Amino acid sequence: MHNVMRGWGLGVIAVVWSVTALGAARQAQPRATDLPRQQPPQVLTESLAGRDSFDRYCAPCHGLSGRGDGPVAVELKTRPADLTRLATRSNGSFPADRVSAFVTGTGRALPAHGTAEMPVWGPTFRAFEADARVRERIKNLVAYLETIQQRTSAPDSQGAQLFRAHCASCHGPTGTGGVAGGARQSPPDLTSFTARNGGVFPSERVARIIDGRDVPSHGDRQMPVWGNAFRTSREGLSADEVRSRIAAIVAFLEAIQRRNG
Repeated sequence: MHNVMRGWGLGVIAVVWSVTALGAARQAQPRATDLPRQQPPQVLTESLAGRDSFDRYCAPCHGLSGRGDGPVAVELKTRPADLTRLATRSNGSFPADRVSAFVTGTGRALPAHGTAEMPVWGPTFRAFEADARVRERIKNLVAYLETIQQRTSAPDSQGAQLFRAHCASCHGPTGTGGVAGGARQSPPDLTSFTARNGGVFPSERVARIIDGRDVPSHGDRQMPVWGNAFRTSREGLSADEVRSRIAAIVAFLEAIQRRNG
């Protein structure tokens, strides 16, 4: 195991050094007398922010946008996966647990995420820092990957199906508002969240609304608390499955927002 971890560690050093050297070469051509003073870059960045880890370890292959077009991609036998489509390939719901397992190295069955050429980052990180930092680094990296997912309103996506099953009867099939029998006021237009929030979709707040943790200003207080409904359903959903359902609905709502107000 030590040899495996050492091997991955050396691989990461090679990738990070090559990408860093490439960037430096683009900025300036050093004199021959300067070359001996160059030092290899630090293997692990001190920052645990998801975006910083992505830029350092994933972008060389997957590109800064995550679409598989990084500077190292041309050297690989198989083009790196488009990481912005993980949710799309999982019926509109970002598979956070599977992505985490894949990055850690405990689950290598995530379809279309990458190839055998992709480093197993869990052992690599643990070769250079404590387990607690590794867990935090991977958690933040996975959370960042969720933020760059392409949103889809495809009718066969999980979010669309859940919306039709639980929301459309009040908010209408397109989310623009409907008439709920017995409600004290008409349900709001769910396609205007972005317009009402300065052009930014408030995904976290929408998730809290669906979960029942943020009700004021959403509409009639008779709106079902879907988080509780999912948790107490006869399907016996786990906490992760409940979060996945809520995330899928949020992703669908983001996809149907009216961008022009």
